[in-house]
Amino acid sequence: MSDERGYKIAVIGDPEFTLGFRLAGIRDILDVEDERAVEAAVRNVLGNTDVGIVVIPHDLFIKLPAGIKREIEERVEPTFVKVGGEMGIEELKEKIRRAIGVDLWK
Repeated sequence: MSDERGYKIAVIGDPEFTLGFRLAGIRDILDVEDERAVEAAVRNVLGNTDVGIVVIPHDLFIKLPAGIKREIEERVEPTFVKVGGEMGIEELKEKIRRAIGVDLWK
């Protein structure tokens, strides 16, 4: 599945997490079973210029090495959307502000 710019949406997670995304028609699914597989999957999508949005469970994101997390946070694309855990609306608002350069909530 692609967003309006033609970029793909990718999902990283265990098979239980990714099942709903598969049913929704998203094809770029990276099933992972351990922390090493998560790191490899993240590096894979970071190197794929067709991916614009990456969905990942928050509990897997926090287990990534600090260098990769820093690279993800500094990039505009692909945008990582962390689901569950401590991820809140404020983090999503900040990502939108950084992506478009305007704070829509002011």
